[in-house]
Amino acid sequence: MSKIAIVTGGTRGIGETISTHLKDLGYTVIANYVSNDQAAQAFMDRTGIPVIKFDVSNFAATQKGISQIEVDFGPTDILINNAGITRDKTMHRMDVEQWDAVIQTNLASCFNTCKAVIENMRSRNFGRIVNIGSVNGQSGQYGQVNYAAAKSGIQGFTKALALESAAKGITVNAITPVLC
Repeated sequence: MSKIAIVTGGTRGIGETISTHLKDLGYTVIANYVSNDQAAQAFMDRTGIPVIKFDVSNFAATQKGISQIEVDFGPTDILINNAGITRDKTMHRMDVEQWDAVIQTNLASCFNTCKAVIENMRSRNFGRIVNIGSVNGQSGQYGQVNYAAAKSGIQGFTKALALESAAKGITVNAITPVLC
């Protein structure tokens, strides 16, 4: 039986590449998405990877979505936190909704998804969690105080969760993709 992998934001961009690569390696992959039904259906038709729609920025929706995945496919072995958005504006023009949307989608989603899978991973003494960061979380970027803060937060979140989880056979890592 293959390992179960969930990829948030898994139907487009970097998430699509991660999803298809994991499938090619023999994992059972479930790709999460939130808004583009047409793109998700095209992804599923093209790849054969099942998709599930829920908003990772919403705690209750995430708990329900991941619970359904685990009922349908089995316990999560691998979680890739890839979902992310931008709402670029300089600080003096940014409104609280733009701040909150990016922080919730890019950072709080890591808590939401990890909270949904961590107990099951701990009980099985196995799990792999990978959080997708950004160079902008390390260096900042003009017009991206919200995005830089969220991606920087992922680094601390990842390090702390890794320390908490290592003794239970769960690795937690962050990667920072570099576009070439």
